[in-house]
Amino acid sequence: MRRKRNFKKELLPDIKHGSAVVAKFINYLMYDGKKTVAERVMYGTLVNIAEKTKKDPLEVFDTALKNAMPQLELKSRRVGGANYQVPREVRGERKMFLACKWLIDGARSRKGKPMKQRLAEELIDAANNTGYAIKKKADTNRMAEANKAFAHFSW
Repeated sequence: MRRKRNFKKELLPDIKHGSAVVAKFINYLMYDGKKTVAERVMYGTLVNIAEKTKKDPLEVFDTALKNAMPQLELKSRRVGGANYQVPREVRGERKMFLACKWLIDGARSRKGKPMKQRLAEELIDAANNTGYAIKKKADTNRMAEANKAFAHFSW
């Protein structure tokens, strides 16, 4: 019997900026189905970015996402009773997911300020190639480079 096909659902762009990427980021930011709270945080973040950098906040956001996207990741493969960490190239959708997740985790790990400010700082740091998300990307790439010897196990 065939497996059920997984159809991709079309995501509507966000209300203010008309960007599908911002809409996706808002969905990743959302907690317990509270989308209006996530939207308020994201739009406040973009206002904070505009105030701090005096640049277009969407450009800073896109740069931060591009800088945080990993090229390689590790997948476990079981070969002959041993588990090997095999470096694999990351698919486009997963790149986006990992970058968003790392940016949000970095913002949540900063304490003592409202989420709007923390997320704005994390995005500005990522746009400048510093911060938590960039460190996670570098660690992932370093691990993949270290395990290049097992690349022949990828199939």
